[in-house]
Amino acid sequence: MDKLRIIGGKPISGRIRIGGAKNAALPLMAACLLSDKPITLTNVPYLRDITTMANLLSQHGVHLTLREPKNDVREVSLDASQITNFTAPYDIVRTMRASVLVLGPLVARFGTARVSLPGGCAIGTRPIDQHLKALEAMGAKIELDEGYVEARAPRGLQGADITFDMVSVGATENTLMAACLADGTTILRNAAREPEIGDLAKLLIAMGAKIEGIDTDTLTIHGVDRLESATHRVLPDRIETGSYLCLAGMVEGELELLEAQAHTSKALIDALAHIGVTVTEKPYGLHVKRTAETLNPIDLVTEPFPGFPTDMQAQIMTLLALAKGQSHLTETIFENRYMHVPELVRLGANIHVDGRLATIRGVEGFRGAEVMATDLRASVSLAIAALAANGETVLHRVYHLDRGYERLEEKLAACGADIKRVR
Repeated sequence: MDKLRIIGGKPISGRIRIGGAKNAALPLMAACLLSDKPITLTNVPYLRDITTMANLLSQHGVHLTLREPKNDVREVSLDASQITNFTAPYDIVRTMRASVLVLGPLVARFGTARVSLPGGCAIGTRPIDQHLKALEAMGAKIELDEGYVEARAPRGLQGADITFDMVSVGATENTLMAACLADGTTILRNAAREPEIGDLAKLLIAMGAKIEGIDTDTLTIHGVDRLESATHRVLPDRIETGSYLCLAGMVEGELELLEAQAHTSKALIDALAHIGVTVTEKPYGLHVKRTAETLNPIDLVTEPFPGFPTDMQAQIMTLLALAKGQSHLTETIFENRYMHVPELVRLGANIHVDGRLATIRGVEGFRGAEVMATDLRASVSLAIAALAANGETVLHRVYHLDRGYERLEEKLAACGADIKRVR
């Protein structure tokens, strides 16, 4: 099993190109099921989750064509004209929760879908009740049978006025896609506002969908009879961006993040400014450098967008572990997202967890150790901590990292980091 061997304490400077957003690419890929005409996605990251979604769509009957990257940009065409299977099997869904995003498109276009319940994951349970309630409101008949969701709408879905009980990115995406082919108008209230949802809406509009209210918490979708072919570029990954922004605050040097966008990371950039890390917009993307001699503590609460993102909680915690003073992080999205804390403590961090509250008392520095990744964002927090540590760190279970960070070790090594993948 692969590991990362990292010798920390070295200056890191240079340019890193931010790849396409995994959390945008997955629903964009699922959207191909809405049309019998091909869609083409550019700037698609090469990640384990992307491969999983490709395998899932292939077993439904989608024909995928991958073109060799040009200037480090990958292009994928997806043709869903010959769908032969309406079941998303447990063996695939259990490895990636985003697999449930095929539910809405399949029911909307074909009137039937059978999708395995995704269950929980390492960072906590994430039920799909909001997905199912929304589809039921649009006329789908939902049954649970032997661990599978069976949804049927033989006469098609109907427009509905839907208010989500809680903000859910996945439920918003699933229902948004389904509503595009529903009969009549659908209104989604208390919808998630993440940039990845706006990116999905832009593709759907390019395919012929009629959507109003992008980037707000109320989406209005006027159903159409069919969707057509389209080409769309996946937006840059704000979580990859944020991970490198945090790294720059922990090491000597400065980074230029090509294609990174400030407006999708405002809450993080504002927090970094308080801590002592300056992020500047440039024509190429973002420039980041630590500007404070000592890092300042801060109290943060994770919230749905545009609040501070839960997917940046582990990385900002790692940075705050080197601040002078005491910081607090409150995790409101997932109930079990502090599993990286014992591993950061092994590197020398002083962190105490009480329920959803983490208290971080700054230390002078990290020291190398053997650590183990427990989930995707935990893995990158340990990697950036190791780059700031004195001595050698070995990071185990890097398959978590491969789900969401493309060529991390290559990008960082090109900027002076001593980081290698070993077995």
